[in-house]
Amino acid sequence: MNMPFDSDTSPGEQTLALLWERTRSRGDMPAFAKAISSILGAMRGEDDSEFSMTETVLSDPVLTQKVLRLANSSMYSAFGQHVNTVTKAVLVLGTEAIGHLALGLKLIEELSVASPDTTLAHIEMEKAVLAGMVAREVATSAASRHAEEAVVCSMLHTLGRMMVTFYMPEVWARMQQRTGIGREDMASLELLGITLEEIGRSTAEHWGLPKNLVAGMRTVEPSADGAQLSHADWIAGVSTLSRLCAAALWNDDEAGAAEVARLAERYSGMVGVAPDKMHTAIGHARAAAAADLSIAPLSRPAERRAKALAKTRQRAAGNKILLRGLADMRDMADAASPGQMVSAALEIVYKGLDFSRAVAFVRSRRDGQYAAKMSFGEGVRDLMPQMVFDEAYEPNVFHAALSSDRVIFIENARDGKFASKLPQWWKGTLATARSFVILPLSANGQPAGFLYGDWDESFPPIQLSQTEFGLLNDMRALVVKTVERRQQLETLSSRAA
Repeated sequence: MNMPFDSDTSPGEQTLALLWERTRSRGDMPAFAKAISSILGAMRGEDDSEFSMTETVLSDPVLTQKVLRLANSSMYSAFGQHVNTVTKAVLVLGTEAIGHLALGLKLIEELSVASPDTTLAHIEMEKAVLAGMVAREVATSAASRHAEEAVVCSMLHTLGRMMVTFYMPEVWARMQQRTGIGREDMASLELLGITLEEIGRSTAEHWGLPKNLVAGMRTVEPSADGAQLSHADWIAGVSTLSRLCAAALWNDDEAGAAEVARLAERYSGMVGVAPDKMHTAIGHARAAAAADLSIAPLSRPAERRAKALAKTRQRAAGNKILLRGLADMRDMADAASPGQMVSAALEIVYKGLDFSRAVAFVRSRRDGQYAAKMSFGEGVRDLMPQMVFDEAYEPNVFHAALSSDRVIFIENARDGKFASKLPQWWKGTLATARSFVILPLSANGQPAGFLYGDWDESFPPIQLSQTEFGLLNDMRALVVKTVERRQQLETLSSRAA
């Protein structure tokens, strides 16, 4: 059962040599080592022309957003006005904090896109992400400006376990057979000649990670309340706590909950967060993990799969409604009036997309206004008299849709940054919507009206597919064709008169 060790080198050295050989043949786990070189270079100020921190951040839109969000958080509010540029964010946060944020983000990205050969590796990767979630909440509760460093160290705390499950799954299976699941560390010296923690730290050094991160990967016992701690010991304490909490939270059972409570009490003094606040912070991490992780028992994977399957079926059924409705509209296009076509389109999108509410707005050139003329959905009819606005252009999402003549989908209408693009009439009538769609109707290059549909909180978060966008545009085209034909007939009639 043991690995065959040579007498010339120690068993631990042979294990590491085998790991490096397998990483060379299969690629680093994850391809993290490549991503960190530019980040570490920027943190050290090396080769500014290529690796400046600003350029490193701006090269990644997700990282840019996270850096600006951190710079504008309450923790850095003492720096005054809103931070709008990455250049200023670097001055406010410092390259070290941004570097740790980038390292954590890159590690999560690489873990999420990695395709492990075994479920065992996937489990260890998700536990690492969960530990990072716990660390961020705990460090934030401690009002520490080193939260990002704590996050990276916490995710790296189980790096040894990830390396072995990813590259040496056959040995991991033997370790579990020897000592049981969750107690693999007890068999590591016998089967690998080195502890899992030592493997993790050796890997971090092999990748060239900074010494402070390697030091933060240590397992430490909680210190006495009031004891003076170095920065390195505090980071190691948070990362140890976070790793242990992730293991306890994983199965989402009573024993795990009791262990989390015990850990919160034990590490409270060392971390500098009261037990009740510690428990609240860990609870926030647990809630985030339940939404973001995919195979952890606490994320209810079977229930999640069932919901996803039901949602897929629902969307497929909805698309069939849209397709059948589109066929009906084509059949009636030659004989129907514009009003009948608008009514048919509104009914079809209301049913097919399972809108909470759907409203058709028509432009009145005589009054210089757009007004709601028909609707579906509970309570919306009573609100229609208030759904009126001037045709004169205003900088909001509805005029933007009418001007661009393209379908607009708003995923999060409650985003504070989006509030200025929502008109007052919408805020007074339809503000319970979380997401909505606008289907502008333009005839002969001039706006004639639009269809509106929304979803409230009772509907799961949604993204429209390209198929659905295509069906909506086909429906728009049929309505517009009918309106243009009516306008042509009216023009001919007026000329004849």
